[in-house]
Amino acid sequence: MFDLLQMANHVERTPSMNAPETIANPAMEQERHQRYVNRELSWLAFNRRVLAEAENTRYPLLERLRFLSISASNLDEFTMIRIAGLEGMATRGIETTAIDGTTPRQQLDAIREDVLQIEDRQQAILTDLRHMLAEENMLIAEINQLSMRNQEWLQQYFENEVLPLITPQAIDPSHPFPFVANLGMGVIFTLERIKGGNDLVEMVLIPSGAPRFVRVPGDKAIYIAIEQLIVRFADLLFPGFRIKGDGLFRVLRDSDIEVEEEAEDLVRVFRSAIQRRRRGRAVLLELDEECDAEAEAVLREEFDVDSAMVVKTEGMLGLRHLDAICAEPRPDLKFSPFSPRYPERVLEHDGDCFAAIREKDIIIHHPYESFEVVVDFVQQAARDPSVVSIKQTLYRAGDQSPIINALVEAAQNGKAVTAVVELKARFDEERNLKWANELERAGVQVIYGFVEWKTHAKVSLVVRREDNSYRTYCHFGTGNYHPVTAKIYTDLSFFTANPSFGRDAAKLFNFITGYVEPHDLEQLAISPLNLRDELYARIDREIEFAQKGRPAGIWAKFNSLTEKGVIDRLYAASQAGVEITLVVRGICSLRAGVPGLSENIKVKSIIGRFLEHSRIWAFGNGYQLPSRRAKVYITSADAMGRNLDRRVEVLVPITNSTVHDQVLDQVMLANILDTERSWRLDPDGEYHRMAIGDGGFNCHDYFMSNPSLSGRGAAIEDRDVPRLSLRDRRK
Repeated sequence: MFDLLQMANHVERTPSMNAPETIANPAMEQERHQRYVNRELSWLAFNRRVLAEAENTRYPLLERLRFLSISASNLDEFTMIRIAGLEGMATRGIETTAIDGTTPRQQLDAIREDVLQIEDRQQAILTDLRHMLAEENMLIAEINQLSMRNQEWLQQYFENEVLPLITPQAIDPSHPFPFVANLGMGVIFTLERIKGGNDLVEMVLIPSGAPRFVRVPGDKAIYIAIEQLIVRFADLLFPGFRIKGDGLFRVLRDSDIEVEEEAEDLVRVFRSAIQRRRRGRAVLLELDEECDAEAEAVLREEFDVDSAMVVKTEGMLGLRHLDAICAEPRPDLKFSPFSPRYPERVLEHDGDCFAAIREKDIIIHHPYESFEVVVDFVQQAARDPSVVSIKQTLYRAGDQSPIINALVEAAQNGKAVTAVVELKARFDEERNLKWANELERAGVQVIYGFVEWKTHAKVSLVVRREDNSYRTYCHFGTGNYHPVTAKIYTDLSFFTANPSFGRDAAKLFNFITGYVEPHDLEQLAISPLNLRDELYARIDREIEFAQKGRPAGIWAKFNSLTEKGVIDRLYAASQAGVEITLVVRGICSLRAGVPGLSENIKVKSIIGRFLEHSRIWAFGNGYQLPSRRAKVYITSADAMGRNLDRRVEVLVPITNSTVHDQVLDQVMLANILDTERSWRLDPDGEYHRMAIGDGGFNCHDYFMSNPSLSGRGAAIEDRDVPRLSLRDRRK
């Protein structure tokens, strides 16, 4: 699960195209610091909130362990992308300042302090969790804690399963230091010949395909880290030598992929770039606290520690792999099982997605409602003889993708199928190349979009022959076409047969595939063309309402808020009297509740069992929120410069009254009312957990227990679904 959550927190490379210019005026820099929060430090604050869930005593133990692995995985990616980018800027002498006025070197100094504090806290939490798990007959053990019988079994396992996988490599003038891949882990030994002769330094790299933890057979779950086996039984690996010392290490490398805009062959360029990434510059060298001094000296020299961060850890390295232990079949130590609902509205039409969508627009709230309805929509289109064409964007689709399979089947059935495959989806580049090849072999027209922009919009367009004419069905999503992440990410899937949406979606695809810039859009706003302008216009409209003394309000929900222009517009709205509530899961560079600047802005972050991923904007439109007259939008874009200026995104207005009520009065309002999973952002930039206990409200529990407004069928129309009220809660 940690890899999936990690995907939702992908960090943008430094510097951005719209990075502010260097500012030499100290007073101006101080003003910027008081006005904005540094994005790197805000991200680290987010990861501390994730880590706090590993300390949450209300969660089962294995779920707490999972959150620990998630925080470690997040920190790895932050190091490989953000720290690597800042290090590169500092090394090249680039003094471009961040939104808060700090230089790359100043940011690195602050980041290092935070990173070390987080790593120390991770180790302390692991120590506590190991004690608590031991009380539940689950041991993340040291070998010397085990019985002789178990130690003998581990030795046999090492000889039979591990020894054939590993290769000792001498380090001397005739054996140069071996390459260690990104995220690679190994043990370096200093050896002395028993019968005399020169000492040796040997390295053993842990194969990436080997299990990180070995489970000892038996009713009691005992896990041993594989590096312990290598150290403990090193004498079997080096007969004739005495082990003088050893040291465990781990390396993180610069992992971003940069593509020149004039690249002529994207596929060839990305194949080459993926190979380069595996050999990127070392950014972090992690050593265990008891690393042998001679071994440490070799590692520091070979990994060029002058340009890399070195961390010595008194504990376990590579905590991201702890999620493997969470697979232990102990339901008593995990969240209660939850099965997503299939929308009753579709079931009433005997599973016919097209008939259900023709009746009225539908929005599906994942993971509370099943992603299967999205899969069924594409699969039905692939098999329906009346469907003539399918167009689909693909950003992340996962390893086993039913969406890909459906597109292949559609092409084989003679339909015109176009797939926009984004090669620049970070850490999914190789997988997306694989899918592109498979789609092309099946006869799908594969498009790679723009060189300089990522296609991040989530859109599916199906054209169907009906009554001697053609009808267009559309799906717009806030999340990826990824069946695994859809089980834990909260996202919205909007289905419509409204012809105006279909016309706009067709123009969007023409823009991506043929560079035909769309004109006269009826519903959608598209970045980087006019999405920013549309948001600004809506915010400005709320300012006008406030200035005229009418109710004015903005509710918004997204993953990150870093775009200076959007922040400044929201500050202006607050100063005009617009009441603003933001639900920002991750990075937030806006300062909330600052007198004279943002006293009318409230910001909260929700962290819990499910990862908040949907993006929503709601504008009062002259009425008190929530209101049926409010303007409501869903979008694939976060409030970041990259989303507004360097990605193809869509902003989708919600016009159907039932869907409008669901998004505003159910989804947004529940997020705003939540206290059980929420953190409040204070004016000083710190987050504090909101009240938990009697009288609290848990939005995840609410959504798991109640059907959505647009998806419920006639059979349960009269069911008493608890309606939420902001006014009642205020009382």
